[in-house]
Amino acid sequence: MSSSIRNKGNSGFPSRGHGGPMHLQMPVQKAKDAKGTLKRLSVYLGNYKMQLLFVLLSAIMSTVFSILSPKILAKAIDHLFEGLVGKIKGVPGASIDFYIIGKILLVLIALYAISAVFTYIQQIIMVSISQKTIFEMREDVQKKLEKMPLKYFDQTPHGETLSRAINDIDNINNTLQQSVTQLITSIVTFIGVIVMMLTISPILALICFLTIPLSIFVTIKIAKSSQVQFKNQQTTLGKINGHVEEIFTGHTIVKAFGHEQKAIEKFNSINSNLYESSWRSQFVSGLIMPLMTFINNLGYVFVVVVGAIFASAGRITVGDVQAFIQYSRQFSQPITQLSNISNVIQSTLASAERVFELLDQEEEAAAVLDEKTIAYPNGAVRFDLVNFCYKQEEELIKDLSISIKSGQKVAIVGPTGAGKTTLVNLLMRFYEIDSGSISIDGIDIREMSRGSLRSLFGMVLQDTWLFKGTIRDNIAYGKQRATKEEIVQAAVSANADHFIRTLPNGYDTLINEEGTNISQGQKQLLTIARAILADPVLLILDEATSSVDTRTESQIQAAMAALMKDRTSFVIAHRLSTIKDADIILVMKNGTVIEQGNHEQLVKQHGFYADLYNSQFSEAAVN
Repeated sequence: MSSSIRNKGNSGFPSRGHGGPMHLQMPVQKAKDAKGTLKRLSVYLGNYKMQLLFVLLSAIMSTVFSILSPKILAKAIDHLFEGLVGKIKGVPGASIDFYIIGKILLVLIALYAISAVFTYIQQIIMVSISQKTIFEMREDVQKKLEKMPLKYFDQTPHGETLSRAINDIDNINNTLQQSVTQLITSIVTFIGVIVMMLTISPILALICFLTIPLSIFVTIKIAKSSQVQFKNQQTTLGKINGHVEEIFTGHTIVKAFGHEQKAIEKFNSINSNLYESSWRSQFVSGLIMPLMTFINNLGYVFVVVVGAIFASAGRITVGDVQAFIQYSRQFSQPITQLSNISNVIQSTLASAERVFELLDQEEEAAAVLDEKTIAYPNGAVRFDLVNFCYKQEEELIKDLSISIKSGQKVAIVGPTGAGKTTLVNLLMRFYEIDSGSISIDGIDIREMSRGSLRSLFGMVLQDTWLFKGTIRDNIAYGKQRATKEEIVQAAVSANADHFIRTLPNGYDTLINEEGTNISQGQKQLLTIARAILADPVLLILDEATSSVDTRTESQIQAAMAALMKDRTSFVIAHRLSTIKDADIILVMKNGTVIEQGNHEQLVKQHGFYADLYNSQFSEAAVN
């Protein structure tokens, strides 16, 4: 995803994002449009129709062979029972035919083995389907995030996006791998067992069927109650995720201001609420299994009693009674599984809906068909009557016109909220202007692809961004397939080579995830080296020397001066003493450039800039 400059209100740059998603698999609330979500999810699965057909056939075959087993076992029991009864009654020649029983048992073993093979086949195929489906879904989410405007990331908590892109997709993956095959198996088992029970004894089957309405009633009542609790649980989970991410990201500030206890108390409060809502949701949903077991056992008792009466009367064989008892057990299992699966599928559809909501978000304006490129860019920039607002009722940039020649150093100054960062965001098309035009070398930036446009820029921000990896890799981030010599030369130009070589592993030194094993000034020098390596024609610089010592500041200033040489540079300035040599100083206030010129010209005007400069000069003199 393209790097971007974030707004802090209307100004400021992004800080590096920390913390990752919390992989807690929790049930989510019911989908608002379950039917529509299922239809969209089936589009992904539609690419694997043949594989799904094999899964269905394998599930059916596995279940059928499993269902036949009790009926075949009944024959072995009947042979055994008849032989025993004959011996007890003293029937001449009566004996137990172990040969026939052995053949039946071999057939039974073969059936179980075939059933196991088909079960394995359906699981393997379903895992493949689910992994490919989730792979495509993750790709779609990633591509979507690439196309999202900066406005979305400004308005949406990072944790919410991560939850949809990771937790919700993982939830869908788990359901596709496990619950889909279980759903098919449960339905086939349910139908098959009913058929087998009816062939043995319709009356015993009717006794089993009488438990179905009660089971359905209990399941529906508990499911409705559990939905409310699961919704509360998920809401509280979101709060605790947000709190942990917030405190982890700002742990230094929390410690600096002594708010550890306050943070712990807030965490404990949310955690207690999560415990309560989780306990209630699990307690309510946990009632399904014991109640279903109780209902099924009632039916089982009646089946055993009536079956024994029928067997003693000779209406059915002992083997059939035993087979029916097994079927009655199998009959209850699919009902219990289906009741559990209903909650899982409901949760999965809610997760899928959240993912599809992300995929339906508004994208950046589509690229023009005939995109233009600048083969040999010079870096001349022009703003012509540009208007822009974040909200319709709050106009920020008004009729802004600026003409910047190639190689000029442009400083942008003004109070917080004046529109300094917004100006740069518009230049890089992180936001689209409402009217007017912005052009580079005479080409409207809206006629260029965003990738082509942003490749013209290099950025050195006040809040440095380095990823976990070696120093060499972090510098090489500025140019694909950069050679070792180019990386070293960029570090030399940025005055970073000396300190890098003093590190234990030199350029192969690993920067940790927080970047705490090198100083702030060293990190800034590395970002300058990265920008030098990229060799952009346009630069965006945020003054980044306020938090370093005087010696490091001079090194950074020298490196930045080398970087800006012969390049068009936009410097968002905070200390006006550092931009006195700028070719053009744009003084912004309330989104409008109220003054522009070089330092001497603006000071002589005795206007807004002169007041800002004199106030900073007076403060410096006092200090």
